[in-house]
Amino acid sequence: MMLPFFYFCRMYKTILEVAQMDCPSEENLIRLKLGEISTIAHLSFGLPNRRLTIFHSEQIDKIEQLLIGINLGAKKISTVKSDLIDFTENTDQRTVLWLVLGINFVFFIIEIATCLISKSMGLVADSLDMLADSFVYGISLFAIGGTIIKKKRIATIAGYFQIILAVFGFVEVLRRFLGEDKLPNFSTMIIVSIFVLLANVICLYLLQKSKSKEEIHMKASLIFTSNDVIINLGVVLAGVLVNWLN
Repeated sequence: MMLPFFYFCRMYKTILEVAQMDCPSEENLIRLKLGEISTIAHLSFGLPNRRLTIFHSEQIDKIEQLLIGINLGAKKISTVKSDLIDFTENTDQRTVLWLVLGINFVFFIIEIATCLISKSMGLVADSLDMLADSFVYGISLFAIGGTIIKKKRIATIAGYFQIILAVFGFVEVLRRFLGEDKLPNFSTMIIVSIFVLLANVICLYLLQKSKSKEEIHMKASLIFTSNDVIINLGVVLAGVLVNWLN
């Protein structure tokens, strides 16, 4: 396994009191503010006691100045050397991401096979979405143990990949609309989509209960999976409309 960059650097642990950090909105503000600092390895938030713990590879001066700039009453309590290079959240992330990756890839195979049989564009689009999610979860695994800026870049790559597949799906919709394709098999559309919907609900549950769901690469995975649930409902509705409107 590739070691994180900070394995080779001197690590520090800094604890700050952030007087006005009492809800997730302040936590997200801090994550965004510190997201461009490549020397930060990990952030740990304690909202009940308004404590922020930062693991970083250089002195705290620049980080402290940025926190003071957002006017949340940040004040350093201590900075000490740390030998910690891996965090409990990393194990949790790996487990969750491998599980949801496996579920999505299996259902991508199922959907791509059944869409060829049923001639359903809804299943084609949904299978592409499952493939995109598998890609998202796969590259998110590379973000584990990396810096915040690396996680942000991976979340961005995941978004671009989703856009590329969406464009491909839209072009295929136009081709079928203007062509003479056969009517999709509505029963196959509905049955397969219901099973995929259940799979995505399970993935959403696993990501939602993850301890690291607020980290940007995990939040990207959570957003994409939430969209999947809506997409699956759309495909079920499309199957009903195909049957109803012929």
